[in-house]
Amino acid sequence: MEATNILPILKKRLAFLSGGKDRRSGLILTIPLCTEQTSMEELSSTLDYLLGIPSDKCKARGFTVIVDGRKSQWNIVKTVVLMLQNVIPAEVSLVCVVKPDEFWDKKVTHFCFWKEKDRLGFEVILVSANKLTRYIEPCQLTDEFGGSLVYDHMDWVNKRLVFEKFTKESTSLLDELVVINESEKSNQLDKERPPDCNFLPSLDPETVLQTGHELLSELQQRRFNGSEGGGVAWSPMDDELLAQPQVMKLLDSLREQYTKYQEVCRQRSKRSQLEEIQTKVMQVVNWLEGPGTEQLRTQWGIGDSIRASQALQQKHEEMESQHSEWFAVYVELNQQIAALLSAGDEEDLVELKGLQQQLSDVCYRQASQLESRQNVLQSAHEFHGTAQDLSQQLDGLLGMLCADVAPTDGAAIQQTLKHLEEKLKSVEGSLAGLREKGQVVMDQMSNQTTWSYGKDVPIENKENIDHIQGVMEDMQLRKQRCEDMVDVRRLKMLQMVQLFKCEEDASQAVEWLGELLDALLKTHIRLGDDAQETKVLLEKHKKFVDVAQSTYDYGRQLLQATVVLCQSLRCTTRSSGDTLPRLNRVWKQFTVTSEERVHRLEMACSFHTAAEKVGEEWTILEQETYEEVETVGKALLDRLTVPVIFPDG
Repeated sequence: MEATNILPILKKRLAFLSGGKDRRSGLILTIPLCTEQTSMEELSSTLDYLLGIPSDKCKARGFTVIVDGRKSQWNIVKTVVLMLQNVIPAEVSLVCVVKPDEFWDKKVTHFCFWKEKDRLGFEVILVSANKLTRYIEPCQLTDEFGGSLVYDHMDWVNKRLVFEKFTKESTSLLDELVVINESEKSNQLDKERPPDCNFLPSLDPETVLQTGHELLSELQQRRFNGSEGGGVAWSPMDDELLAQPQVMKLLDSLREQYTKYQEVCRQRSKRSQLEEIQTKVMQVVNWLEGPGTEQLRTQWGIGDSIRASQALQQKHEEMESQHSEWFAVYVELNQQIAALLSAGDEEDLVELKGLQQQLSDVCYRQASQLESRQNVLQSAHEFHGTAQDLSQQLDGLLGMLCADVAPTDGAAIQQTLKHLEEKLKSVEGSLAGLREKGQVVMDQMSNQTTWSYGKDVPIENKENIDHIQGVMEDMQLRKQRCEDMVDVRRLKMLQMVQLFKCEEDASQAVEWLGELLDALLKTHIRLGDDAQETKVLLEKHKKFVDVAQSTYDYGRQLLQATVVLCQSLRCTTRSSGDTLPRLNRVWKQFTVTSEERVHRLEMACSFHTAAEKVGEEWTILEQETYEEVETVGKALLDRLTVPVIFPDG
């Protein structure tokens, strides 16, 4: 029985499988009776259809039937319960009759179902809606019984129609595809039999497959009853109801036959393409071996400048444009041949491969010659461009070398020298690039051939090669001249850097000596508290003087080197300036101050020694010893009142 045959009855919702299950995992069948008179015949048809959906395994677990009698009369409820005995006696495990809040008259309900259990074959209980959860979980009941199970009857009916429609269409399409495939197989065995190209399936296989995949997706997501996750839902067309396995089996069979049918269509298309391909192949071959080859034979030059090579490249691009139209036809034909080869018969393979080989040989040979010519022109253009850039770099470098350099300090000389070295390095790199590009052009031209009378013929390029070699030799000579001049300029600049460095270091030595003098005047003032400490200070002072002496000697050596460098550079305008007088003046001041510091430390040492001797021998001290201490002490005090160094130095 199909849903379309009883669609008006199904839409009345006389009974339905909500997808809920009882505690024994049996399906729940709901019969919602209404106030209107229920047609037992229609109800019986509905039950027959619904009970045909579950599998035998599912039926074996038994049904729990909910008869909603809240809006119906007792005699109708009784009739429905008794009817279940005739329709599904073996499958029913329990019948729950939902009674209204105001129960039927006891006189009417004198019929006791529980006494009739053996005769009915199942148990019948009367229960109110709010106590129905004693027998069935709330999540397995629909909202009309206070449960949370979501069920949309019209949505279920519509999707049931989709399932049955897919089953019917896929079965019909499957039969048609089998007939078409078998017919094509017979045609292949009997080559003289004309193929029937008008035999096509009545339904679009893609559409039917798409419908099946969508239906299968619905089943696999357990959303066949229209639930979108708003409540607990169970699909009455799930695996247990045989819908999903049946759809999967039909889809597998349909895909298998549709794949064979696609192969049949490809074979038909291949036969019609073969003759058309043969004609187009000969058109391409005839043009490439005729006018196309003649165009290439007349173009060999590379030009003697960038402008000339650009003009030749433009002509070559026009020639390539004409070839591109035929190469586009070749690509299309090659794709068609490859498609036929992948699906062709053994007897067609030889002919197709022969056409493909002939077409590929001609096109690849012509394309190779075009590419070779394009590469030569491109390399020649790069060679001329590099030669022009190198010539400009040599001119700029020569201009720098001819200009007089008058730097102000060592940093400026270093910057100029660095710039000169960068220029020379750039020239060397450009010359190496020129040689490399020139060699590339010559190698490409030596391998260049043309197709004539069925064989490759070398091209004479002696004039072009001589031109390239001449340009490279001329650039090498110019570069060598500039390199020699750079060596001379580099030596001079390095000497100037050394001159500035010596002058700078000499000035630094004067500053260091001045700092030592300042430290001697301001910080070296203590004379010690006893003879031992004074001796230590005296030793430290000697080391301090040694440092100052080294600094002075270093400054003198630098100034002597400056004089030598000025003579070497013939730089009469430069000299040591005021650096030498400053150095001598500071050194003289330091020497005077250092000597004064030594005198004071020696007097302090004598004083402390005599004083210590007086302290040790006080009891037997003679008058002369005491007077000696007093004399030395007064002399030291008088010495300390005198400035260490006078303002005039």
